Amino acid sequence: MSTVETQQTKSVSELFSLRGKVALVSGASRGLGRAMAGALAGAGARVVLAARDERLLQQAVREIRETGAEADLEAFDLTNEDAVIAAVPKIIARHGRLDILLNNAALCIWSGLFDASLDAWKRTIDVNLTAVYLLSREAARPMVAQRAGRIINIGSYVSVIGRERLQAYVASKHGLVGLTKSLAGELGRHGVTCNAIAPGFFLTQMAEPVTQNPERMKIFTDAIAMGRWGRPEELAGAAIFLASDAASYVNGHTLHVDGGVAEVLSLPVTVSS
Repeated sequence: MSTVETQQTKSVSELFSLRGKVALVSGASRGLGRAMAGALAGAGARVVLAARDERLLQQAVREIRETGAEADLEAFDLTNEDAVIAAVPKIIARHGRLDILLNNAALCIWSGLFDASLDAWKRTIDVNLTAVYLLSREAARPMVAQRAGRIINIGSYVSVIGRERLQAYVASKHGLVGLTKSLAGELGRHGVTCNAIAPGFFLTQMAEPVTQNPERMKIFTDAIAMGRWGRPEELAGAAIFLASDAASYVNGHTLHVDGGVAEVLSLPVTVSS
């Protein structure tokens, strides 16, 4: 039976099921990464959570396991090339396969152009782009061998627009979309798709400098067409979709989950009919 015929015989719930799949999620100890790791596990995947802080990872793994889902951890530093390269073989040795890679970890350093340091630029590019390239390359090896796999890169609303005082972050997120398209072109013929998710403003710990300041919060909220910030769990559907058979013919795409920010001009006015 062909892949197309197999897809047609599946129910909707089966199309979105990740049962039997093994997923690696970087930056999974908290925030959006933690939410998406939990979502993939809830859809049936055995999820390996990755980050530097093993204590936070252990807590996240316990929380996921308490729901009855399967979770494991792999603590390593994304700026350590040897550790990044070694991570995938370790996971395959323990779990036998790797089907999904979700590159979520990112570094965001604010600075004016004339105050920014080259070190901050290099660290941002290392975490946000170079580590994604390395993890994707290593994960693609077993995925190509098994003729199936999903790579999902987490970009940002600034993957398609600019923003002041974020030179390295904006450049890295634009680069991530380009990398996504390049990998999609090279890996697609081997049954491996590569797509990106571009989140907007979400209520996470990283956003607290804004969310805890009412004046700044209003400025940002007014820029969102839906008039509110996203909740981390609202990324679950996008992550599960791109990781599942439901997205079997989606490749090289960036899915915006931003309530209408990057491609919508939102004016805080009352509209009357």
